[in-house]
Amino acid sequence: MENTLTTVYKSRVTEIGSEVQLFLTEKMLIIFNETAPADLKSIGVIHEETELLQDIEAGDTLILGGNSFKISFVGGKANQTIRELGHCTLAFNGETSADLPGTICVEDKPIPELLEGIELVFIKE
Repeated sequence: MENTLTTVYKSRVTEIGSEVQLFLTEKMLIIFNETAPADLKSIGVIHEETELLQDIEAGDTLILGGNSFKISFVGGKANQTIRELGHCTLAFNGETSADLPGTICVEDKPIPELLEGIELVFIKE
C-alpha cells in the first residue's frame, strides 16, 4: 500500500518580523497571514493568506523551507486560528502538550533559516 500525502495548507513567507529572532532563541515561531494587524507583524513570520483544507493533527508534517518536522501536538484552538488569521505558535520542542491552545509542537530539530519566499506547508499522511 502506498503512502498518500495530502497538502492541507500551503503558503509562502512574505515578511519576517523584526522581533522574530527573540522567539527563535526560545525555539518558537509565531506565524500570521498578511491580514494580521500591523502591531503583531513585528513578532511574526508573515505568509500569504491561504485556506486550511483539513484540520492539522499530531502525526502530520510541517515543511518549512524544505525541512520537514513531524507534528507531535496540536493545541485545541490552533486549527481555528490558522483558519482565521493564518496564525499559530510553532514550538520546535517535540512536546506532546502546550500551555497555550494556539500552539503546534513539532519535533526538536534546528529551525531553518527564515527567508522571504520559503514555503510553509502542512501535510497529512
